Amino acid sequence: MSYFDAIEVGRVDELGSHRFEADEIVRFARRFDPQPFHLDPEAASRSVFGALCASGWHTVAVFMRLNVEHAGREAERCRAAGLPLPGFGPSPGVSDLRWLRPVFAGETVAYRQTIVAKRASASRPDWGLVSTSVDAATDAGEPVLAMKARVFVALG
Repeated sequence: MSYFDAIEVGRVDELGSHRFEADEIVRFARRFDPQPFHLDPEAASRSVFGALCASGWHTVAVFMRLNVEHAGREAERCRAAGLPLPGFGPSPGVSDLRWLRPVFAGETVAYRQTIVAKRASASRPDWGLVSTSVDAATDAGEPVLAMKARVFVALG
């Protein structure tokens, strides 16, 4: 049985959490999204958000880091158990990306993904396509991010 065969639709993977600190929010914003409400606490307090908040792209970038780390842990789990190793390929992208509320400085956000479908690829022999639903929420349970993602996984 391949790793792809063992993937169960409905499986929920807890990817981890991340605390968004003010200095990190500003550092990310300087490079990638220089909006006043991401750069300056005083300016942010006068904005529609009311306080310094992370760029939505920052929240997605953290998801990507946690997802890659999770893939590494999954490969190690399989190796230790003598199971077939995952062969992750590229992602054909995300869809339905929604930022549900700002992530403010000092908040911790937990990320998870649920496997919603899998199928053999129609365009890439030897590959399957796994579709997931991704969500992220604060420690208080407030949803902050939702999207759908896909990744190619080797069939053999």
